[in-house]
Amino acid sequence: MAYLQTATVEIDHESFRDHLTILDEQGRRKWIYPRFQDGPWYRRRAVLAYVLLAALVAAPLIRIHGQPLFLFNILERTFIVWGIPFFPQDFFLFAFAMITFMVFVIFFTSVWGRWWCGWACPQTVFMEFVFRKLEYAIEGSAQQQRRLDAQPWNSYKIWRKTVKHVLFLLISVFISSIFLSYIIGSDAVMQAWSHPADSAPLLLALVAFSLVFYGVFAWLREQVCIGVCPYGRLQGVLLDRNSRAVMYDFKRGEPRGKAGTTTGDCVDCHLCVAVCPTGIDIRNGTQLECINCTACMDGCDSIMAKLGRAPGLIRHATLEQIETGRPFRITPRMVAYGILWTAMIGLLAFLLVVRPEVKTSLLRARGQLYQQLEDGTISNLYNLRLINKTFRNQMVELEVVAPREARLQVIGAPLRLEPGQTTEGALLVFLPAGSIRHNHTPLHIAVRANGKIVDQVRTSFMAPMPPTSTLTLPRQTSP
Repeated sequence: MAYLQTATVEIDHESFRDHLTILDEQGRRKWIYPRFQDGPWYRRRAVLAYVLLAALVAAPLIRIHGQPLFLFNILERTFIVWGIPFFPQDFFLFAFAMITFMVFVIFFTSVWGRWWCGWACPQTVFMEFVFRKLEYAIEGSAQQQRRLDAQPWNSYKIWRKTVKHVLFLLISVFISSIFLSYIIGSDAVMQAWSHPADSAPLLLALVAFSLVFYGVFAWLREQVCIGVCPYGRLQGVLLDRNSRAVMYDFKRGEPRGKAGTTTGDCVDCHLCVAVCPTGIDIRNGTQLECINCTACMDGCDSIMAKLGRAPGLIRHATLEQIETGRPFRITPRMVAYGILWTAMIGLLAFLLVVRPEVKTSLLRARGQLYQQLEDGTISNLYNLRLINKTFRNQMVELEVVAPREARLQVIGAPLRLEPGQTTEGALLVFLPAGSIRHNHTPLHIAVRANGKIVDQVRTSFMAPMPPTSTLTLPRQTSP
């Protein structure tokens, strides 16, 4: 960890770091039964979660020019982000966009900690606001769930468990269909479900994904955040004393004691531990398992309200704020990350703006430099390659911009490009011998697609060296 927050109480502060909260002393899985805790922070999370769920489900169904809003088709090497298509030739743009996103994650984490994990991560959103909700509705509160799991199998337990896991599996099938819609498109997923006999491989993929999601939400749960997701490990090197996170104010809370005593504000009720979905004690300080879900903040504030004490014993703060009482400050590291991310966003926007709809490559044909016709006209043969980077049909025309005396002729059929298609061909460029001044004449060709200039190509025109005028020397006379 980048830093350790410790409290001045008479316990071994570091013992909790020697083991995971989800394992017992023998290393066996210790099931977490988080208590439901309502409060202002939970309600804010709920609003954001349901907005994100709606957006996640709706995005694959939204069409722009007949294409999905997002598509990450690895098999066909086609990616669509916000309606902008990226083909294999644009992989550097897609890679740069992913690097820009990672820089944003680093920048955001250095300022706000693991806020993404507790508020916007699909794992947390589905777990806490879909699967956990169903679990509370079917099996009851955390205490009732604990008693149900401890009791022997009977008709009541079998019925409750069966209903829960059947619903979990059905929701997992729905989630896998949504996520596969981002990979192969919603039309292909609907086709697989409506005509399973014609889509056996795709149906097998849907079943496999469904079982994976079911295993994650019915069994792995918080283990994904603690041991599987690399972001939890990454935060250890991104946080410092000035990063905001869910913090326990140990200066105000310690020493702990029962209500009514002359101790700190913490009454050692353990509610912050009971409501934590990863089972940690936030009073030990910032920990790997903390996902900044703010459940402990709602729990602690509810106890403080009952005792007539000020809220915020557990709150968003930095270690520097807790120790010194100074307000939050922006550090040079945050500024550096912010400047870097802003520059990358600007560069990415520029690259997207100047990205041509039709990418043109023009190379001189191998084997001959030029041809000279009977009328003295010089011709050059070029190989042409066109890439349609849109989802629209493109009728392509080429015209010489300079030199003006030149003309060109496309060999073969007119250049018509299908969406995402790559076409190769050849063309001849003719230039009268009288207009040639050098053996390398700069050649500038404009590319029009559906009447609009979408690209420009610069190359050179090869020709024989023009004859030079004879230099006449003055005649010398003998003296």
